[in-house]
Amino acid sequence: MSSHKLSLILIMTLLLTREALSAGQQSQKPLTNDDVIAMVRKKVPESVIVSAIQAGPGKFNTSTNELIRLNAAGVTEKELNAILADSGKGTSGAAPTPATNGSDQNTGAMPPSKSRMPRVMVTQGDSTQELKLEKTQLAETKTKPSSMKNLAADSAVTQGMQVGINTAVSGVATQMHSGVGGSAVGGAGSIVSGIMSHRTPTVTYVWGVPSPNSSNVLQNSKPTFSVDYSRTQGITPDDYEPAIVKLTPAQNTCRIVGATQGKEDVRSSPAADWQIYSKFLEERVAVKSEKLDAGKYKISPATELLSGEYAVVLRPISRSKKFSGGDVARAQGDGLMFDALWTFKIADSAE
Repeated sequence: MSSHKLSLILIMTLLLTREALSAGQQSQKPLTNDDVIAMVRKKVPESVIVSAIQAGPGKFNTSTNELIRLNAAGVTEKELNAILADSGKGTSGAAPTPATNGSDQNTGAMPPSKSRMPRVMVTQGDSTQELKLEKTQLAETKTKPSSMKNLAADSAVTQGMQVGINTAVSGVATQMHSGVGGSAVGGAGSIVSGIMSHRTPTVTYVWGVPSPNSSNVLQNSKPTFSVDYSRTQGITPDDYEPAIVKLTPAQNTCRIVGATQGKEDVRSSPAADWQIYSKFLEERVAVKSEKLDAGKYKISPATELLSGEYAVVLRPISRSKKFSGGDVARAQGDGLMFDALWTFKIADSAE
């Protein structure tokens, strides 16, 4: 065979191979929610599923109902995060947005972000910065929520905030699907209370921050906050509005945000039947609020704030809104909204 014919054969072979590979890539179907569920049910290792999602292509549905369905089917947190990250790639082709330092001074809008977590920016004078999202810790006590001062003097509350026992116990209770909730105070008799719920004792649930003071010290007594929770998963943005609350220092160990009463096992219940906010005790500050869009607000104190500890929080517009105790204990969905806060301190020298 001549060298000329051999060269033609090699070229044809290479062209055919390239076309075959290209066709194979084009015919590769994008992964869907059902594909991921199928892999989970076939017990494919988590790392392999995550890699498959990241390798793409993917065509995932990340609506609230679908995320709930995926979670119920056994899809892990890492796999869900990989799905959410893949879904966010669709915005990568958009025109780049000029970088800004904080919120838009003209509209109060926040700079674009792919984050699905609530965000808060604070502006004082010409300076704007993003505040770190913190999550409240939940403790139990037998003390009735008559005043923030009484709760601040309760050693059961401060010990619960310090030790963080509620988080560990709630995690175990969730995994076991039991009716036992975390508590800084003893919870004996939980098995009996699960059977005879009408006899379950009422306790006070206290939300607090397990540190004595905020690292965000503001020199302006009338700061402006830009709040964005429009992309938060598992919630309806129009159900909430931002607020500013005064925090109550407790025995130099933590700061109390607020409190309410409930059944001793309510925080481990998956049912959405806990009216947390209907009788919630907190010290709200009067604010000027401007709604920019669903889940987007600009707020500022109506009058100058006195020196002390404060926080921006997210509260249901309807005081009768019901929460799942399990969501509150795990800080997810509506629970995340109620547990989220952004603390700040007004300095003694603030103007």
